[in-house]
Order: sequence, then structure tokens, then C-alpha cells
Amino acid sequence: MGTIILFVAIILFAAILQTSTGFGFSIMATPFLLLLFEPREAIQINLILSLVISCALIWKIRKDIDMGILKRFILGGIVGLPIGITIFLTMDITWLKLGVSIIILLLTVLLILHFRIGQTSRRDFSIGALSGAFTTSIGMPGPPILLYFSGTETTKEKLRGTTLAFYLFIYSVSLLTQVMFAGTTKAIWQSSLIALPLVIIGLFLGQLLFKRINQQVFQTITYVLLLFTGIYLLIQQL
Repeated sequence: MGTIILFVAIILFAAILQTSTGFGFSIMATPFLLLLFEPREAIQINLILSLVISCALIWKIRKDIDMGILKRFILGGIVGLPIGITIFLTMDITWLKLGVSIIILLLTVLLILHFRIGQTSRRDFSIGALSGAFTTSIGMPGPPILLYFSGTETTKEKLRGTTLAFYLFIYSVSLLTQVMFAGTTKAIWQSSLIALPLVIIGLFLGQLLFKRINQQVFQTITYVLLLFTGIYLLIQQL
């Protein structure tokens, strides 16, 4: 019963965050799903549900998408995807998550100290590649994009729209890549199906929340999520 309650809480809260911010699902859900499932199962459940959310929202937020950045993210993502699946299949997942946690924490501290970077085409491509590698290796494409957009002080509308559009591509290809190279199980798809009603509820509540969040609150939520993810992954591996 405790496992079921935790699963419900994880999916519902993460779906609300994803809908209201554009990046919350994988950042919030993946670390906790790793407590309940094996890495392959946790990553694929995350990919399936995140893809559902992106599909449900893409038409509504299409006007907020920066198509130039999106194209460069996708090109970079294509490069990063095979790198990520290679890391997943060959590298000790413990060391991988430890390295990711340290990078996230260091960069988040820089952002809190008001470190800012300029947005360029080359950086767009590089962030897309990193995000692609993160997606197929640990199921978390969010941190590179979130850190980048925060550093360039992107508006919450553009951040959510462009991120969700990129996720629609990256989650689709990543899920296919995971299934082809790491395999899948009936339990993964059953768990995802059970979680769908929670995702629908999260979509509704997240849309209401998005309308009430100003830019400052949005930025605070961003920093809290990044710090939480980095600290959680670090503690989990120590």
C-alpha cells in the first residue's frame, strides 16, 4: 500500500510541475521512480508519461515555441541520443548519477549567484546534445535546458513552449532507442497505463497553476527543483 501511495504522489505532483513549468516531470519523477523500479523500468515509465504530457499540451502552447532554438535543440539531440544509450549500456549508473548531481549543483549555485550566459546557435546545439544524452542515459533531459534557459533569463512562456516541443521529439526517439537496445517489459506499460488518470488530473491542475505563477516565482521553483535533483542524486549515490 505504501508503494502505491508513493507512486500516486510521484506521478501526480510531477505531472502538475511538467504542465505548469514545462520541465518538472522527469526532474521530479525519475529520482523517486528509481526507488520503486529498476533503472530501465523507471526511465521508460518516465519517457512514456512525459511523452503523453507533451502530446497533450503541444497544440495549446505552440505560439510560445521559439522555432529557431527548437531546430538547433533537435539537431543537437540527434547527436546526443546515441551517446546517452551507449553510456546507459556500458557505464555504472551509480557513477553516472553521481557526476550528473555534482554538475547540476555547481551550475545551480552559479545561477543563484546571478551568473548569466548569452544565447547563441552553437550553445543551443550543445545543450540539445547534452539533453539528448541525458534522456537516453538517465531519462532526465530537463537539467541542461533548464540551466541554459535560466542562465539566459528566458521568459517562462518561451521556456515552457520550446521545452515541451523539444520533449515531444526527444522522448519519442529516446523511448524507441531504449526499447530497441535495452528492451522493455509488460510491467512498464501496465504501470504507465495505471498512471494515465493521474497524468490527466495533473494536466488540469498544472494549467491552472501556470496562470498564477509570475516570473519571479517561476525562477524560484526552477532553482528549488534543480537543487533538489542535484542533492537527491548525490545523497542516493553516497
